[in-house]
Amino acid sequence: MPTRNNTHEVAQRIAPDSRVVYVDHDPIVLLHVHALLTSTPEGATAYVQSDMRDTDAVLASAAKTLDMTKPIALVINDVLGHIVDWDEARGLVRRLVDRLPSGSYLSLSHSTASDPEHQVVQDEYNRSGAIPYIFREPSVAVQLFEGTELIEPGFTSWPRWRPDANTGHLTDRAGWGGVARIA
Repeated sequence: MPTRNNTHEVAQRIAPDSRVVYVDHDPIVLLHVHALLTSTPEGATAYVQSDMRDTDAVLASAAKTLDMTKPIALVINDVLGHIVDWDEARGLVRRLVDRLPSGSYLSLSHSTASDPEHQVVQDEYNRSGAIPYIFREPSVAVQLFEGTELIEPGFTSWPRWRPDANTGHLTDRAGWGGVARIA
């Protein structure tokens, strides 16, 4: 959903020629996609309406905007909990990472059940009728980085990844994330 400081806005503020592709299959997001498709004149922003599990369709559509021969940053933030089957979630990440050129990066985060306050919010979300979200503990979720080189500070809780960032109300245990280089 469009918010302030979307990925393309942050990227294009730093590098105006950045090209960003969003992927989602939620019809509500499609209603708001016009807000996502703003871009700097030098860059490009696109939207692919697809289930992220259809990696062939996602990558083929993304290739219309991205140069798939140059390093790419793949951002998978807090969505893999919607894939209940662990092997399917791992396979999805592996299929995407394996098709990216050397020198690309994977940024990935996942919520955990370690924080009771976060658990209450997530339980309410799951009762809402939305696509359920499955918490995974850091010792499990870090396996999504297999075959990549985690960069400092590694796979850690959100507030500890960049401690000077505004972390809002998140506790130290609400979720974990990391960035890794794809060799």
